[in-house]
Amino acid sequence: MSGTDGQGASTPGGAGARLEVVDMLRGFALAGLFLVHMIASYELYWNAPTGGPVVDTVFLLLLGKSFSLLALCFGFSFFILMDNAERRGVDFTARFAWRLTVLFAIGTLHSLVFRGDIIQLLAAMGFALLALNRIRDNRLLLWIALFCLIGPTLWIQMAAGAGGYDWANRPAGYGHDPAMPIYVRGSFLDVLSANLTYGQAPKWAFLWESGRLFVILGLYIVGLVLGRIGFFSRPEAFVRGRRIALAIAVPLTVLLWWAKSEGYNRFWALRLGTGADRAFATIANMWFELAAMAVWALVLIAAWQWRPAQRLLQVFAPAGRLTLTYYFGQSLVFIPVFYGFGLGLWDDWSAGTRLMVALLGVAAQLAFAAWWLNRFRYGPIEWLWRAATYTTWNIPFRRRTPA
Repeated sequence: MSGTDGQGASTPGGAGARLEVVDMLRGFALAGLFLVHMIASYELYWNAPTGGPVVDTVFLLLLGKSFSLLALCFGFSFFILMDNAERRGVDFTARFAWRLTVLFAIGTLHSLVFRGDIIQLLAAMGFALLALNRIRDNRLLLWIALFCLIGPTLWIQMAAGAGGYDWANRPAGYGHDPAMPIYVRGSFLDVLSANLTYGQAPKWAFLWESGRLFVILGLYIVGLVLGRIGFFSRPEAFVRGRRIALAIAVPLTVLLWWAKSEGYNRFWALRLGTGADRAFATIANMWFELAAMAVWALVLIAAWQWRPAQRLLQVFAPAGRLTLTYYFGQSLVFIPVFYGFGLGLWDDWSAGTRLMVALLGVAAQLAFAAWWLNRFRYGPIEWLWRAATYTTWNIPFRRRTPA
C-alpha cells in the first residue's frame, strides 16, 4: 500500500530507523480514507447519492486527497528501500518486483471483499518506479511527473470531444455498474463472484477515464524525488521552500474549487460537447484534489516541526505503520455492516451517524496501533508481506520487551 516497512533496513529482520513524520502522514491519510469510505458506505452511497452538509464537507476535505497522500508516501517508501539497499551494495530491483507481486496478490484477495480496493492499483503502478528509478536527473523526473499530473489523456479527450469525435463523447464507461445491485441485495457468495469478474470493470474504467493512473504515477515520482533530496529527513533545510509552496497551494486550491463549479458552468456554456465537458470537470476536480493534498501535507509537516502540535499528531504515526492491516481490517468489519448480505445499513444510517461511527473507529484504531506496536514489530499483514518478500519465516514479530 505504501511500503509500511519501507523505512526500515533492506535486510529481512531489521526495522531500521524510521521517519516518524512520514508514518504520521500515512496514518493521517489512512484515517482520511477510512472516513471517506464510511461516508460513502463502502461505495453503496453512489447507488442513491443524496449529498448534504456532512457528506459534502467530508468529500471536500478528504475525497481524493487522502488517496493522493498515500500514493506520495508510496513513492517515498520506494526510495527508502532502494536507497538502503544501494548503501549496502545490494541490488534490490528483483526483490522489490517480487515485493510488488506479493502486494498485488494481497490487493487481489482484498478486492474480492471490497471492489474499491486500491492495494492492487498501487502495486501494479509500482512496477513503473523500477524503470524510473534509473533516471538520475531529478529535474527530468519532475518533468515526467508534471506530464502525468496534468492529465494528458483528459486533454486529448477534451480536444476530441470538442472536435465531435464519437468515441470522446460516449457516456463514461464507469457509469454502468452491474455489480451495484449485488452489493445492495446479493449474498456474500454473490458479492465474491461479482468482484471476481464483472464488478471490477467499472473501477478500472474509472481509473483510466479519470486520469488517475497517470496521477498515481506522477505522485510516485514526486515521492521518489522528495526522498532523494532529503525533504523528509532534513525538514529544516526546506522551511522556506515549504512556505513558498504553501503560499502557492492555498490560493490555487481556492481557484480550482471555483473552477469545479462556476468555471465548469462557463465552460459548459461553450457547448463543446459532452466529452469535452466531462474532461474539463475531471481535470478541474483532479487538480483541486492535488492542490488540496499539497496543502494538507505542507500544513501537517509544518505542524510536526512545532513540539506541541507534534505531540497531537504523534497519535497517527503508529497507525501509519499498520496501513495494510488496518485497510484490510476496516473492510472486513464494515462491509458486512453496509452490504445486503450483512446488516444492510447503507441507507439506514444517516451521514451524521456514519461520521460518528467512523470517528470512533479512527480513535479506536489509533489507540490500538500504539498498544500493538508496543508489543509487536509489525502488523500481521505487514509481517506476512515482509516474510513473503524475503521468502523466510525468520523475521522477528514480537518484541522481546515492550517498546
